[in-house]
Amino acid sequence: MERTAAGLISRAAHELGLRADELTAEVEQRLRHELPALWEDPDVARTAAENVVEHVVAALAGLEHAIEPDLIELPSADVERARVLARHGTPLSAMLRAFRLAEEIVLDRLFAELPRLSQDAEQISAAARQLNVVSTKYVDRVSEQGVRAFQAERDRRLRWRSAMVNEASMCIGTTLDIARTTQELADFATEQFADLVTVDLLDTVLRGQDAAGQSPLTLRRMAQGPDADAGGLQPPVQRQELHVCPEGSACAEALSSGRPSRQQHGRASGVPRAHSTLVVPLRARGTTLGVAEFHRYGTAAPYDDEDLLLAQEIAVRAAVAVDNARHYTHARATALTLQRSLLPQEAPRQSAVDVAYRYLPAGSESGVGGDWYDVIPLSGARVALVVGDVVGYGIRAAATMGRLRTAVRTLADIDLPPDELLTHLDDVVLRLANEASSDPDTGPEADVGRDNGATCLYAVYDPVARRCTLARAGHVPPVVVVRDGTADVLELPPGPPLGRGGLPFETMEVDLPEGSLIALCTDGLIEARTPARATGEDPSAPVSVSENPTPHTPDIDAGLATLREVLARPAPSLEAACDSVLEALLPSRPDDDVALLLARTRSLGADRVATWELEADPAVVARARSDVSRKLTDWGLEELAFVAELVVSELVTNAIRYGRPPIRLRLIHDRSLLCEVSDAGSTTPHLRRARVFDEGGRGLLLVAQLAGQWGTRHARRGKTVWAELSETAEFPALAFE
Repeated sequence: MERTAAGLISRAAHELGLRADELTAEVEQRLRHELPALWEDPDVARTAAENVVEHVVAALAGLEHAIEPDLIELPSADVERARVLARHGTPLSAMLRAFRLAEEIVLDRLFAELPRLSQDAEQISAAARQLNVVSTKYVDRVSEQGVRAFQAERDRRLRWRSAMVNEASMCIGTTLDIARTTQELADFATEQFADLVTVDLLDTVLRGQDAAGQSPLTLRRMAQGPDADAGGLQPPVQRQELHVCPEGSACAEALSSGRPSRQQHGRASGVPRAHSTLVVPLRARGTTLGVAEFHRYGTAAPYDDEDLLLAQEIAVRAAVAVDNARHYTHARATALTLQRSLLPQEAPRQSAVDVAYRYLPAGSESGVGGDWYDVIPLSGARVALVVGDVVGYGIRAAATMGRLRTAVRTLADIDLPPDELLTHLDDVVLRLANEASSDPDTGPEADVGRDNGATCLYAVYDPVARRCTLARAGHVPPVVVVRDGTADVLELPPGPPLGRGGLPFETMEVDLPEGSLIALCTDGLIEARTPARATGEDPSAPVSVSENPTPHTPDIDAGLATLREVLARPAPSLEAACDSVLEALLPSRPDDDVALLLARTRSLGADRVATWELEADPAVVARARSDVSRKLTDWGLEELAFVAELVVSELVTNAIRYGRPPIRLRLIHDRSLLCEVSDAGSTTPHLRRARVFDEGGRGLLLVAQLAGQWGTRHARRGKTVWAELSETAEFPALAFE
């Protein structure tokens, strides 16, 4: 039976061998479909295709001549192909999976041949069993050999790469000099794995700025190696020369995407005879600094994936060293980065105003100051507009600015009126001044207190009432432009600068029709330098804020007049208006930093607001729920009805029990649904944990769980408890002990 089965297998292998091309094509097609990673790289794809052909031929020949699986001669290039896969980073699982898929296809075709060559079911069954045994032994043998070769190559390359990286860490970055560090990178690479290396840094980075997005990118050649002409292969760009990175080039792609690449043929790199090139971006701390290119020419082997990985790891270390040197030599750039990082990165989402803003650092040697702006969404669809100025210069002034901006946001979150907010902010500045005076490491330029202080303008705009409430602490007043083009300075009560302590602030309320423009700025925009400061005084010296500032100085009057004139002109957008203001008011290198905030008001019409006056009677709670449900149906917010009814019920009930009449319920349909209940009482509601047998105490807990946000704001008479409900919110399951 064995000879008969062996003969049947031999005949089947012979018949299939006559159609070997068809079989190998089928195997390759299946591998392409199920293991696409084997076909992404041309070298790996060629290796895989050759492997398929040779293994199919070898296996069929062994079966046809009844050669034992252990004695079938494996393709001579099999071991080298496993090494190629390892060098290209192909997963070992992909190689083993390829063997099994090929085995499956060949066996299926052999099984299909057996019934055509014999009608004996027992003979066919025996042949099938024998085929399974032979194929399993053959594939196991091939896999074991491939795994050994694959792993040996991976281990060898890993040891070599680790040694190179360790050596690079010791050789690159020995100083805090950018040119020296980049040349160390070029020298090390040419000694170890490249025939020619060039290192280019973005010109913007070298000038102390973050990488710019202009196109085409401008690079400066910082280093190249070897120093000799290298047989005429040296690129034409010499050290420290500026050159442009062409759009669509491998260099431009590396700089824009932050990803390295491996190129064959070096014509695009300006090295005609280079047959293999690695283009690796230099990135450190999230910033792209430049790009390094590694070239091979002549008889050197082309770069593979392991070489690319090595170049990446070395470039990472070099980039960190370059970045350290960059920060060391650009202290002013560091201060500017700090200042910008403390300012808002983008305007928050809100419906009350459209905004545009600008911050410009001083062009003088004094550098960074403490100007800031902010846009803060408040309850009731309102928004707070803030501009402030910490007097002084340097990193400490910028850091103080950040602390004050945080304090303003914290105070705004509890909905303090503008005058009360400035009173609390005044206390914050006093505490900062006391801390600074007691710090032995604080220099005189960092003083923030009674002699130097800070100024601030805080405005709250309500799009429902179309009313703006403002207060200022020693700050320049705002300019308002109504829709007919009339521009006026709002003569707010001046208020003392922050840090004086104990002096009151006053508010002013103005009605602003929809489409009005309000401009808030710091004095650096509108105040010209006095002759004394322009000709004799140190421009970096701190500016003293007088104890009793006058409402205006001639310089401020002139600047405000120019600002009014510019803002009165029609502009296509707020961004364009900002640009026009800066162009008209600022010299090319302003002596002081500048913050400008423009806001164009919107309004929420009666169709987006619903108000009900309620009696202090528990019976009105049910009617309030019904009114809310009907209004939400009118607004198309039926899905919020259940949650809104619960929230309104709890808020109205609390107002009846613990507040004082009159009681008012208001709904605002903004980006979310705002529910507000106002009463004349001054008691602030607080969350408390209800015990098991308590009959109350769970209402506000319920509101807190259902609402995205909730809180209380106080007015001159009474308070408002509000809750914000979102259509996209996921409401948690409620559970009480």
